[in-house]
Amino acid sequence: MNTENYVCPKCHHREYEVDEFCATGGGFSKLFDVQNRRFTTITCKKCKYTEIYKGTTSDLENIFDYLIGG
Repeated sequence: MNTENYVCPKCHHREYEVDEFCATGGGFSKLFDVQNRRFTTITCKKCKYTEIYKGTTSDLENIFDYLIGG
């Protein structure tokens, strides 16, 4: 994801923070608490407006998440 030229769509500020979080989907992943959805967030440092982008997880990451207990 290219964020070099990021400009907040709300306040036009150029400073931001990048973070990510994982979440469970539905069905068996929810039943076994496997966090198989990854998202990247970009948050404006001035007004805190946050954009969320869907990412990808590998099968290996999902297996480790299941074994460790999410």
